[in-house]
Amino acid sequence: MLSNPHSLAVEEVIAQLGSNQLSGLNEQESAKRLKSFGPNVLSRNKPKNAWQILLEQLLSPIVYILIGAMFLAFFFSETIEALAILLVIIINTLIGFVMEYQAIKSFTALEKMVQTNTRVLRNAKEIDLASRFLVPGDIILLNAGDVVPADARIIQQESLLLKESMLTGESAEVSKNKEVLAEETRITEQKNMLFNGTLVSRGNAKAIVTSTGDQTAIGEISSLTQQKNEKRAPLQKKLSSLTNWLIVLTLGLAGIIVLTGFLGSNDAELMLKTGIALAVAAIPEGLPVVATITLARGMLKLSKQKVVIKKLESVQTLGETNIICTDKTGTLTENKMHVSKIEVENARIGSSDFPALSQEQLEIYELVKVAVLCNNSNPEKSNNHGDAIDEALIDFVQSTSFKMPDILKYYPEVRELAFDVEKKLMATVNQYDNGFIVHVKGAPENILERCNFIYRTGKIEEFENKEEWLEKVEVMASEGLKVLAFANKSIYAVEEEKPMLSDLVFIGISGFLDPPREDIAQTIKIYNEAGISVKMITGDHPGTASNIARAIGIIKEENNEKPILGTWYPDFSTLDAENKNLVLKASVFARMLPAQKLDLVRFFQKNEGVVGMLGDGVNDAPALKEADIGIAMGVRGTEAAKEVADVILLDDKFTAIRLAIQQGRAIFENIRYFVIFLISCNLAEVISVSIASFTDLPLPLLPMQILYLNLVTDIFPALALGMGKGSKGIMKNRPRPAGEELLTRKHWMATITYGLSITLSVIGIVIFAHEFLGSTLKETNNMAFNTLVLAQLINIFNLPKKGTSFFKNEITANKWVWIALLVSIFITYLGYRIEFLAEILSLGSLSFREVIISVIFALGSLLISQLIKSSGIFKGN
Repeated sequence: MLSNPHSLAVEEVIAQLGSNQLSGLNEQESAKRLKSFGPNVLSRNKPKNAWQILLEQLLSPIVYILIGAMFLAFFFSETIEALAILLVIIINTLIGFVMEYQAIKSFTALEKMVQTNTRVLRNAKEIDLASRFLVPGDIILLNAGDVVPADARIIQQESLLLKESMLTGESAEVSKNKEVLAEETRITEQKNMLFNGTLVSRGNAKAIVTSTGDQTAIGEISSLTQQKNEKRAPLQKKLSSLTNWLIVLTLGLAGIIVLTGFLGSNDAELMLKTGIALAVAAIPEGLPVVATITLARGMLKLSKQKVVIKKLESVQTLGETNIICTDKTGTLTENKMHVSKIEVENARIGSSDFPALSQEQLEIYELVKVAVLCNNSNPEKSNNHGDAIDEALIDFVQSTSFKMPDILKYYPEVRELAFDVEKKLMATVNQYDNGFIVHVKGAPENILERCNFIYRTGKIEEFENKEEWLEKVEVMASEGLKVLAFANKSIYAVEEEKPMLSDLVFIGISGFLDPPREDIAQTIKIYNEAGISVKMITGDHPGTASNIARAIGIIKEENNEKPILGTWYPDFSTLDAENKNLVLKASVFARMLPAQKLDLVRFFQKNEGVVGMLGDGVNDAPALKEADIGIAMGVRGTEAAKEVADVILLDDKFTAIRLAIQQGRAIFENIRYFVIFLISCNLAEVISVSIASFTDLPLPLLPMQILYLNLVTDIFPALALGMGKGSKGIMKNRPRPAGEELLTRKHWMATITYGLSITLSVIGIVIFAHEFLGSTLKETNNMAFNTLVLAQLINIFNLPKKGTSFFKNEITANKWVWIALLVSIFITYLGYRIEFLAEILSLGSLSFREVIISVIFALGSLLISQLIKSSGIFKGN
């Protein structure tokens, strides 16, 4: 690595690093340096190894209780029960270990999918290279919107401004140059250097990499301050809180059961073992594991749809999103611009007449010159990095008889004023004879206010009809065209920016057609049905924005909604009630500055909005970071946008957000389902044993049966529920309120109802078998055990919401549910058929009649639950 490159001349830096500013490094040398210096990444805490993952599975209150119960069983010489508890610990630990290990591997794969790229010179060719492969001596090319990938010395630059707040803490943009500085110059004043992680906000640059990875300025800071700080997702916190609450409740009930055994006439030793087993069985130790599996699976599933979720908690937030803010160009439209018409004083020309244009028409020729010279997509220019508008202008000129190479030859560029998002214009200064010409293109309003003259019938005259031209702009925009204005002026010397951009000569306007994407209208309809409001936020003309918004359904045809202009509300935080309501209801925001996008996101958030922000440019980065869900375009998105976003759309499809939201809703719904399922089943076990303990009824469950039941009815159905695709109408429901509890009051009512229904069936068959059939204690217990197994398994069919078909819903459509039920029934069957298991579980053969009775009572629990659900006592879950 080169020390103090800011104090050396550019030529010396290049020489010392053994590079070439025209060709860069060759592949052989770059490979050698990569091996020597290592990848260009900051050191991070190493991912957990297998042993750490395994150990962490044992570090939870749930496992502590299980281990305590196991030692108690050993203490009372109940070796079989102790080993059974140990088996429960081992099985849950292994499941958690395997799933987390797979999740870490998958997340690592996802990180590779979103690694940043940099434009680099290698072997005299410009290539896109993953930033991690940069080495000292590489020549990099940067444009507005790029994140600087390593520390680098500037070779050349044009109108270069950077945001270095992450390094300096100052929010102001910093201008850069290539002048040599004193060796003792502080890092914050090194204007000739670019630093890793900072952001190019304007202009472009060519630079040579001087240091990479931990040797960069930000790398040194990072290595000093790095510490492990893993945050849990809100959903995981909710599950942890719920689990801890259930632990306390379960331990309390188990303690009462044990105490009853000691104080009453019941078998004290049996009650102790039952209390221990009940504590083991009633605690839903599978909740955190299944939740993590479900979230991770959702992320991986979306990645196959080219939607990369960077943070686990983002999957949950997607399901709460009720507002999506989006740009227009390239997101809602094709971003394939072409010039549809041009207009100069006294002439409006459509695309079919472009081939007939001639140089004799002065106004047309001046417009063509601006289109060619004030353009960054020109194939003849070295800094070819224009946008869709620039490309469309080149196509327009090539469709005419004008010779683009001649124009470039006669008017060489001496300076470029890069596009400014606030001024909404771009300019170039081109030499001509003994003077210079300033060529300007930009938003019509901004250009018109700078023009005092106009080309009219081959002459330059006073500009007295600006209002007429503003009307022409409105007419063109109302036709759905993006409108651009052109101007120029002659100067004798290159001046400061402000005087060069005043007293311009107006030339004319052009209308660009960028049709809406074909699949957008249907997607907008789905969002509307899902209670998600789509807000178009654009810097475009309000007429253009409105036209597109109506075409795709953001504005309904029957509504006479007008766009809100950025100039109307400089500060969204100080609106009165009337204007606040107007902004909340608005769907289109035009002529918005980048800072106003951020203000709008904050405004919606303060007014109960869970906001998803979709963007691609450097100007979108602040709003993307502030939004609840920042969504960046993966293809045309800048590195700045992708770095701060939570979600990246690898194929730039707006429709992919629908998939992400649908998956987010389905995941939360699935987690809610298996929480209700597990708690209601465990509740039935606790209450059934408690009732039997406090009465003279035979125990419906023995200690080993409880432990076995825990394996049979918990693990497989819960995992199957996590694999569900979500309910059919999930995208027709309104988003759930932000921060809504995992189980609301109605969900608790449903959970308790299902648990009590199973309890009624279990206690019912105990009374029926013992009192009316005269069955032995073992037969009664076995019938109760069968009933409980079947009742818990078919409890899964209680989960669909009220009003959903019992036979055709998201549960019955889930093939994994049926597989889980078959596996669970088979394991139960093995408990009877394998001799040593039957002996441990105290299971004996039952007659066909006894099995049928068990099935009838089990079905009775389902019938009771369904009757209560349909009665309207609660609205289902």
